[in-house]
Amino acid sequence: MSSWIGNGYEKWPEEILARRFETLLVDEPAPHVLRVTINRPEASNAFTTLTARELHDVFAPLEIVRTRFRCVLLTGAGDKAFCAGGDLKERKLLSEHEWVLQHELMERTVRAIVASPVPVVAAVNGAAYGGGLELALLCDFAYASRTARFALTETSLGIMPGAGGTQTLARAVGEKRAKELILAAKPFNAEQALAWGVVNQLCEPENLMAETLAIAERIAGNAPLAVRQAKHAIHHGLQQDLATGMHFEIEAYQRMVKSRDRVEGVAAFNEKRKPRFEGQ
Repeated sequence: MSSWIGNGYEKWPEEILARRFETLLVDEPAPHVLRVTINRPEASNAFTTLTARELHDVFAPLEIVRTRFRCVLLTGAGDKAFCAGGDLKERKLLSEHEWVLQHELMERTVRAIVASPVPVVAAVNGAAYGGGLELALLCDFAYASRTARFALTETSLGIMPGAGGTQTLARAVGEKRAKELILAAKPFNAEQALAWGVVNQLCEPENLMAETLAIAERIAGNAPLAVRQAKHAIHHGLQQDLATGMHFEIEAYQRMVKSRDRVEGVAAFNEKRKPRFEGQ
């Protein structure tokens, strides 16, 4: 059992950075920014059962460990693919029972990413197909290389999106566009992804990581409690009518009033200096 559970969870940031993963690279390229790289470039960063387990190990503690990391950057190794989805070579060898168990693990991973109070930003460095596109859609927003390509191809394989794709893509592009893309297993390019709201910005391939890291650093430089509460209010408020959403926002706002960071932010502004936020 991971040592972040119980009394040792405060050591998790150091332990996760020191851990040698088999399918991920994990580092801190800037203060308070956790970069998670799917590291299977020889397989277009397709995820296996182990990848799902390792991603869960990284994301699940973020609900509890709310210090040090203030933004997560998710990407893929190399310049060919962000993630090509599930590894079909592995899945070919799975029994029906094993397939179900593997997907249950992936469902837990999906829930851990969605539940992260820390903002998650994707750097889509290449093909994002199937579960790879679903991973990008689970993030709070994404920047993409101009060479990136996208598709939810599951219906052409006898299955359907099962890591949130029918819900997240529809929320990004609208019901009718999502039906076209999913039912026809129709690929789309980076320009279309930008126009339809799948990604927020396109970058030249050589600039993608620098530009995504810059926005992650900007997020990490803001008050952590305020960022978490704003993310929470946006996400859950959009599931409600406007009046209910505004009530939800006020409840989230009230938590700022007694925070040290609120006092520090106002003091720093008046003293014309950079604030020193503690997440409290």
